[in-house]
Amino acid sequence: MPLFRSACAALMLASPWALQAQPTSQAPGPVVTTPQVRAELLAHAPEGIGAGKTVLLGLRIDHQPHWHTYWKNPGDSGLPTSLQWTLPGGVQAGEIQWPTPKRLPIGPLMNYGYEDTLLLPVTLTVPAGFDADTLEVQLRADWLVCKEVCIPEGGDFLLKLPARATTAGSGALFEAAQAAMPVAMPQAQASAEVRNGALVLRVAGLPAPWQGKAIAFFPETAGVINNAARVPGQWQGDVWSASVPLDPQRTESPAQMPAVLVADGQTTGGLLQVQVTTPWPAPGTATTQAPLPALGEGTVTTSSPAAAPVGLGLALLFALLGGALLNLMPCVFPVLSLKVLGFAAHAGDRRQLLAGGLAYTAGVVASFVALAALLLALRAGGEQLGWGFQLQSPAVVAVLAALFTLIGLNLAGVFEFGSVLPSSLAAARARNPLVDSALTGVLAVAIASPCTAPFMGASLGLAVTLPAVQALLVFAALGLGMALPYLAASAWPALARALPRPGVWMAHFKTVMAFPMFATVVWLVWVLGQQAGIDGVAALLALLVVLSFAAWALGSPTLGPKARGGFGMAAALLLAAVLAWSVPTLRQDAIAAQPAQASDDWQPWSAERVAQAQAEGRPVFVDFTAAWCVTCQFNKRTTLADREVVSDFEERRVVLLRADWTRRDPLITAELARFGRNGVPVYLVYTPGAAGPRVLSEILSVAEVRAALAGAPG
Repeated sequence: MPLFRSACAALMLASPWALQAQPTSQAPGPVVTTPQVRAELLAHAPEGIGAGKTVLLGLRIDHQPHWHTYWKNPGDSGLPTSLQWTLPGGVQAGEIQWPTPKRLPIGPLMNYGYEDTLLLPVTLTVPAGFDADTLEVQLRADWLVCKEVCIPEGGDFLLKLPARATTAGSGALFEAAQAAMPVAMPQAQASAEVRNGALVLRVAGLPAPWQGKAIAFFPETAGVINNAARVPGQWQGDVWSASVPLDPQRTESPAQMPAVLVADGQTTGGLLQVQVTTPWPAPGTATTQAPLPALGEGTVTTSSPAAAPVGLGLALLFALLGGALLNLMPCVFPVLSLKVLGFAAHAGDRRQLLAGGLAYTAGVVASFVALAALLLALRAGGEQLGWGFQLQSPAVVAVLAALFTLIGLNLAGVFEFGSVLPSSLAAARARNPLVDSALTGVLAVAIASPCTAPFMGASLGLAVTLPAVQALLVFAALGLGMALPYLAASAWPALARALPRPGVWMAHFKTVMAFPMFATVVWLVWVLGQQAGIDGVAALLALLVVLSFAAWALGSPTLGPKARGGFGMAAALLLAAVLAWSVPTLRQDAIAAQPAQASDDWQPWSAERVAQAQAEGRPVFVDFTAAWCVTCQFNKRTTLADREVVSDFEERRVVLLRADWTRRDPLITAELARFGRNGVPVYLVYTPGAAGPRVLSEILSVAEVRAALAGAPG
């Protein structure tokens, strides 16, 4: 799974983020231009510059398309823009007035920042005794600009403002920036409780136009919340409540937390102070998500919309393509065997083949729409669920495991469904083979829905934010895409003619197809083990054994009526006893172990520490990282937190060093250059006796890290 997640990250990020420092050797002036941005220092003094007056200065940043810089709280990665002023004696510069940010999703992370044109205003206060003819302003500005790569840039700016002249040419820009500033909301009262791993917010007194809309929450304090998590909210009158998951690696515990709220459809946010009324848990404490408090009747539930990179039309196309590619996912392979059997059985009857394809398509599409409708309804009720939510229930997993066990036993010839079903039901099933095709479609959706194929992510991400009718249309397109290859094959006469005619080979092929079903059962047992622990696995395995015995006893064609009756009675008693024992176990809350956390035994990197560890004969792992590097954060939360990697670090006594390049460090820069690199992430593994370190890939996998450590002594 870590390798799969790394591959997904590579697709989402397009290429590993690199860092290329941009020199700024040009003479200071009002403008600095790079390939990514054009930055200009502007002034606005409509009443002139004089003693005791204020002057508005602002750094304007014009981003090239798809590039962005960051807010004061950059989110999961990134770095805020910084301004350092050099001013005449007595002149004071205020803080940056940050406009309302926007959400910038990148892979599994969420950042906050700006695109297009940005103006960061700052107020200058001129002292009462100022009598110079010119106000000379010098500024050193540094910013991080990102797209597929991140580049730290900066520039030196110089403005000479005549003291007795007005400067108002940029007035419209400053007015637009002022309009984008979060507005203080003194009438709003915001409080929060820390409860079961979440910050439970309650905000009263919000404006009437906001009521009933989704709200985006931007805390000014970094390192508190899980920025990428969706924040469902509830309205009752002018009171908005939300449960915001905490960051598992939380670094701050503020009693007061300034935050910006932005209503859906608004470009200007509201600024308020959130009072945290309960004690904070210790950082790193294992927690679970807290439900929202009940608000009573008349509650309207909303969700903050995730940024949608595609429109409805493109989402439908992606859903169609993703559904077709879903047939290539391993979780769907067992169902393919059933369709192959169906094609072979009706190869000589084109009409029956086409009817079966249409019935299968109807079953797939209807199941996707029904499952999506249930998902949307539960999400509207405040449940935090995602696609594949049904497999989060141990009971559903157990039912699917039992179903696939029975299908496998039937394909292997252990029993016949006709011998188990009542005669009337068996006759109806024989008269309506299309029902079997439709039910095969239902089964395909049940087992395939947890998978996410290429192109599906963007369409599903948009679907859950759309109105219900449009959302269901996207899921219907997904189902149609999944069924389309079979529908086309059933309507293509050449395919039917290419299939071998029914014969003895079909009996052997049917038996072989039982084993993918049993492989699916193994996977489902593993899933349940993650949910209910070893007791749940034991209960499910016992249930499957007794269920298999019952299927053989009641449906084996080799047993006579008396033997079937005797074995059937014994099977019924055993099944009742095992159900009485296993059902409570399968219904209990999940007790799977918490995900392994990366070791905290990381030390700051230095060349001396590497040399010392090598002299001691110990292996060394060096992580060149930065807070603004998305790939670094992704690897840190996945591969470097994997329990096998952490175990190898501990068993081999690996010295873990972290070279933090969040701020410029000439020593780290020189070390990177020594290995032909000028950006992060970079991962080095030093093993005793090796001529030099091994440089790992930017997108780490568990296998790669463990292989690099394999030569290290235990």
